[in-house]
Amino acid sequence: MRRSKVLDKIRQDVPAFGVSLHLNSPDLFELAGLMGFDSIWLDMEHHAVSMESAANLMRGARVGGADVVARPGKGEFMRMGRMLEIGAAGIMYPRCESPEEAAEVVRWAKFAPLGERGCDASGADVPFLLKPLDQYLEDANRETFLIVQIEDAKSLDRVEEIASVPGIDMLMLGPGDFSILSGIPGQFDHPLVQDAQHRVIEAAKSAGIHWAATCGSAAQAKKYAERGAGLIFYGCDLVMVKQGFDRIKSELNEIASFSPTTIESNGKSKHYQESL
Repeated sequence: MRRSKVLDKIRQDVPAFGVSLHLNSPDLFELAGLMGFDSIWLDMEHHAVSMESAANLMRGARVGGADVVARPGKGEFMRMGRMLEIGAAGIMYPRCESPEEAAEVVRWAKFAPLGERGCDASGADVPFLLKPLDQYLEDANRETFLIVQIEDAKSLDRVEEIASVPGIDMLMLGPGDFSILSGIPGQFDHPLVQDAQHRVIEAAKSAGIHWAATCGSAAQAKKYAERGAGLIFYGCDLVMVKQGFDRIKSELNEIASFSPTTIESNGKSKHYQESL
């Protein structure tokens, strides 16, 4: 069982930094770790990553030295155990609506006496039968962490109860879905979103646990760090690639017309203008 870089930082009252990676490349996961990112957010709620592919991505992260925080879909409790067995250091559980649901997350992700996680003891997290069972169980409970996400007004109303569930390590507002479900899609500076973020932070502090956040700028990351965030995710590979393409396209437009390809209903591609 590897020591968690994220938990090492948090235990020293130092914020850990992560990045979200969607591209299915172990090289990219390895690179992020080698460059010093503490954590990689692997979203298996929204993206078509198989468990086998995830195992290879996590293997790349281990080589690079980064923790992987894997996000299952809501209610995928049994899947969480497999995510941990292939090497996830953390679980990010979405749309947690109640303390009872939070307790189920703990039940399925922690070994007894903290929970009731099933034991295989032969996966990458052991690793591969190389550690005595009793030591593995103890290390797994100590070096893995659980983040629950608050993503709607109903969940926010019970955030203090959710934060108080034993075994939950962090709270995290899901600003995207929260804004959509609040009728203000993408308005992250809206008072409703800002008030929700404040309440999540205060609930975590009151319960004596940590909080995580996602952000889109260094200035926002600095603000969260100053407010005591334990784990901050800044950036996403697809966004970075898109920004890079936008820059290249802008530069090429100075040379000649350069336009995107669209897909018509018949499946054929069409250029609105001549592309380079």
